[in-house]
Amino acid sequence: MEQFYGRLLLENDLKATDQPVSDNKDKFLITPQKVLKHAKVTKIQGMFSVNKRQIQCNRCGSLHFKHEVQLPLGCFYCPTCINLGRVRSDEWLYAFAQEEFQAGHYLRWRGKLTPAQQNIADQLVSNSKKHFHTLVRAVTGAGKTEMTYPLIDQFLKSGKGVAFVSPRIDVCIEIHNRLSHDFSCAIPLLYGHGKSYFRSPLVVATTHQLLRFQAAFDLIIVDEVDAFPFSESPYLYFALKKALKKEPQLLYLTATSTNYLEQQIKNGTLKQLELNQRFHQSPLILPRFFWHTQLIKKIKKQRKTGFPLLIFAAEIQAGQLLTQKLQKNFPHEKIACVSSKSSLRQEYIQQFRQGELDILVSTTILERGVTFPKVDVFVNHAEHSNFTKSSLIQMAGRVGRSSERPNGLVYFFHEGRTRAMTKARQEIKRSNLKGGLS
Repeated sequence: MEQFYGRLLLENDLKATDQPVSDNKDKFLITPQKVLKHAKVTKIQGMFSVNKRQIQCNRCGSLHFKHEVQLPLGCFYCPTCINLGRVRSDEWLYAFAQEEFQAGHYLRWRGKLTPAQQNIADQLVSNSKKHFHTLVRAVTGAGKTEMTYPLIDQFLKSGKGVAFVSPRIDVCIEIHNRLSHDFSCAIPLLYGHGKSYFRSPLVVATTHQLLRFQAAFDLIIVDEVDAFPFSESPYLYFALKKALKKEPQLLYLTATSTNYLEQQIKNGTLKQLELNQRFHQSPLILPRFFWHTQLIKKIKKQRKTGFPLLIFAAEIQAGQLLTQKLQKNFPHEKIACVSSKSSLRQEYIQQFRQGELDILVSTTILERGVTFPKVDVFVNHAEHSNFTKSSLIQMAGRVGRSSERPNGLVYFFHEGRTRAMTKARQEIKRSNLKGGLS
């Protein structure tokens, strides 16, 4: 029954467990009735009426006009979180009480934090004892993940539950790989088409998956908190708060903040810690601007270096067309394209990381949270409206993350400079100055 602790599930989710399970004595059949009989569970109405016109979902908190979400049966449903299974007003949600985990020392990372990183890590541990919610605003490549290890370790050694979440699937996969290497406990990785959940004191998941938890975690770390869709989705913030226990610790990680977070810092509900140095203490790479007509010429020159090249495209179709053009112009190079629609997305990313691909064209799915050693970054049509200041900063931040090559190329190819491009370059320069680097 342990896999139900801390979960918020539909009856259909319980039916999915209707299968034989061994308890080392006899084989028995877990059914929804047996689950509900043996577990500490609270029944919650799927939706409730706010007034005569509106109804609210108890899983994601979304408000809907009744006439827009009424089913032929007469009941109502929530379209906002329907991808996780349909919540209906005439059905129940089942909230299973969380249990303490077995305390243990799972951290096996033997790396060493820099003095600046250690200072942040120490403050995080100190803040957790005071139940402060904290934002770590650190430049790309500062080593944000490793700075959280002492905090995670403290919670796990106390039998507490920790979730490390992000809005982006690719970020979650990278985090899962690193945490699985650096912590000895088995860690589930939860996303839309990922593997099934199993009980563990440390969980990696997309922020959407928090909708399936209630009062489950003592610590939730949200990486890339400013990324879409989390930054623009009130229901994901609702899910985040719902998944936390009483007196929890909440930690946000980002290189580029949001107006919402800045307001929380101003009113004192969020404490900010800032780090403007990368772990190898080399400066962030300043983008250089070029007219779009120079793209092929610059790629030819870059390919002579032998370093991998990551090219960002503003839209899926634009990325596909660019890839076809590059394959014609560079027939001896191994080139692929990835987007949210790519069936071989993870295979291509891994091949690029291992040096089996020379050029990878990507939409903004790889703008943050992933590391490719020694890479150069070109942004195609950097003037496109899809490329915000924050996304341009994040894309530039893919370069120079390795101590083996702390430099590299960041080129923005454009057909007219935008405010986002200029502001991105200014902020990167300002971060270098704050960090005592130039």
